[in-house]
Amino acid sequence: MKIGFIGLGNMGGPMAANLAKAGHEVTGFDMAPVQIDGVTMAGSAAEAATGADVVITMLPNGAILRDVAAQVIPAMTAGACLVDCSTVDVDSARAVAAEAEAAGLLAVDAPVSGGVGGATAGTLTFMAGGSDQAFAVAKPLFDIMGQKAVHCGDAGAGQAAKICNNMILGVTMIATCEAFALADKLGLDRQKMFDVVSTSSGYSWTMNAYCPAPGVGPQSPADNGYKPGFASELMLKDLRLSQQAAESADADTPMGALAQQLYAQFVETEDGKGMDFSAMLPRFEKRHRE
Repeated sequence: MKIGFIGLGNMGGPMAANLAKAGHEVTGFDMAPVQIDGVTMAGSAAEAATGADVVITMLPNGAILRDVAAQVIPAMTAGACLVDCSTVDVDSARAVAAEAEAAGLLAVDAPVSGGVGGATAGTLTFMAGGSDQAFAVAKPLFDIMGQKAVHCGDAGAGQAAKICNNMILGVTMIATCEAFALADKLGLDRQKMFDVVSTSSGYSWTMNAYCPAPGVGPQSPADNGYKPGFASELMLKDLRLSQQAAESADADTPMGALAQQLYAQFVETEDGKGMDFSAMLPRFEKRHRE
């Protein structure tokens, strides 16, 4: 395929490189001066989109997505597919899909899970929203960039799945860190804590696969000074998206709201910015009951 790829940062760059490595003709654009192996750089987003079978975007937020979409949709050929892999608000995803479809294009919102490591290794998980036809066009590319792609439903469903998943992740990480901090104060050995919880009803991904306690469980950012990983400010972004969606849908999400509040405090007024989201554990270690 001829692919335009807009947004060649820490995630988009490796994803585009993997597509080029697989033999696709990839033309890229980014606001920063970057060079990606196998990718021909264009002078604008519209230039990268011109004549492409598929245009992929990986952008920071919904406002930038809407702006880029306004540039690339008029440049795309009727019948081509716009695939947005950014994590943005559901309303922006649906608005861009509607604009694309009105212009005779296919559209997929397909945020990813797996981080920079997954982008580099080609092991991402894609959560996709859009028509069956659009998903069928994008699926072979998802298979190159990732290890799993789930068609979640119509436009916006991919973003909904990502936001709900990461709300669970943020809430669960806080609970896991709180529990370790409590165990410390009760004199319970962290390894014993892990051995019990990881095989009991407290089992979770944040405990078993991404344990926030250094030296316990599989290797995780906790074993590397809490270097991300998944940065706390990105978790905060996703929790804010979850609460924006909850407000729009009139959904009661008190735990999600509290998790957003705690991560906002951690990132904006404490020392959490630039730290992995599991660095909530040393935060709780230092705190006392209020």
